[in-house]
Amino acid sequence: MALWQVAILMGLCAGTLAAQDESTTIFPHADSSRYLISGQANIIFQAHAPFHSPYESMNSLLGRGEYKTSLIGTVFTGFEANPHPKFATDVILDVESTGGRGISEALGLAGFTNLDVVRNPTLGSTPYLARYEVHQVVGLSNKMVETARTSFSLQPSLPATRLEFWVGRMSLPDLLDLNSIGTDSHLQFLNWSVDNNGAWDYAANTRGYTDAAVVAFTARDFTARYALAAMPTVANGIDLSYNLKKDSGQNVELELRRGFLSGRKGTVRLLGFVNHANMGNYRVQNQLFLKSGAAAPDITAHVQQTSKKYGMGLNFEQEVSANARLFGRVGWNDGATESYAYTEIDQTFEVGADYSMKRFGRAEDKFGVTFVTNAVKRDHQWYLAHGGLGFLLGDGRLKYAREDIVEAYYNYHLWKGVYYALDEQFVAHPGYNGDRGPVMVESVRMHVDF
Repeated sequence: MALWQVAILMGLCAGTLAAQDESTTIFPHADSSRYLISGQANIIFQAHAPFHSPYESMNSLLGRGEYKTSLIGTVFTGFEANPHPKFATDVILDVESTGGRGISEALGLAGFTNLDVVRNPTLGSTPYLARYEVHQVVGLSNKMVETARTSFSLQPSLPATRLEFWVGRMSLPDLLDLNSIGTDSHLQFLNWSVDNNGAWDYAANTRGYTDAAVVAFTARDFTARYALAAMPTVANGIDLSYNLKKDSGQNVELELRRGFLSGRKGTVRLLGFVNHANMGNYRVQNQLFLKSGAAAPDITAHVQQTSKKYGMGLNFEQEVSANARLFGRVGWNDGATESYAYTEIDQTFEVGADYSMKRFGRAEDKFGVTFVTNAVKRDHQWYLAHGGLGFLLGDGRLKYAREDIVEAYYNYHLWKGVYYALDEQFVAHPGYNGDRGPVMVESVRMHVDF
């Protein structure tokens, strides 16, 4: 039986166990406990029909119809080594397993349609330590404020003015570029250029994790964050480099929690990053290709070097009514340096919204829709047009056009921590290629919180 069939059967069985419960997890978790043990399972079935494709290469989204199923399961554990909220210390350890595949092995799209997919399927489903980190709070005021207990911060209340430190293995989007409308691919949108800023080439191995140190200062409605992280040794690689003098990702984020509309919540975040790693330069490699007479340019064909890639992003969310919210992102990076760690996007613009179905008696159901348009700069375009391959893209040829994506989902709360979602994504010009597409990608997602 296929994974997606198992998911549907599990969900239908769960729905017969009890009437709808307001709880959003199968097992309750007390805020008063010094321990946290929880988990998630996410199964996504995706498919697309054949689409217009006059040519394709080894990194193309396949023009024939296909379907794939992905599975990711995570066990989150934490312990309050020091439960005093003013100087709280949390020890965090998460174990994860990934399985299944993405359509076209997660190739051919800059804004890929499933954030859960590991970009190297040969890694297999063997469980691994996803996160192991220490979270330390240093209170700078006696006033306490309520905070959400999460897998990365176990205290239900913290000092209003404080410093926080996280050190260890983590994913940078755990703490930076967050957005309560467009971040969580398990309950919200699926596309990885929707849930993260596509132009933010954040330090990570192919599973999305890095070893890093993050410090955050919070006072009233303002937070400033700084992160120093290890870069992979090669583009999209699983191994990390610990020579931080040569290879590092540095990130700064400023967050202001203040709405544009009177009486309505809102947040604006400004993010900047600088990466140093063994990255190629598109223009230099294009020029070498013209001189060498090789079959195609190769962004990796350079001597060992340390290059710099930098960029910035803006992220906002705004409540407009009791049930409706808007959000968006803008992102830009220099575009001259090799896309190395996240995806092949040099510019991105996104705007979307979600709507809670509370007024219809479905408090945990949600509908969302968004539009995102992605781009690469001229030297990157020329590289792809002449047969160059990135770690995600390369059709062998290219008639350049922006990659435009519209995504919509409906998330249905079936029972306690069991959710189903239907998701539709329309992608014009997959891989920035005006000769190919458009393509519609349909998805069914089952999510379980326990």
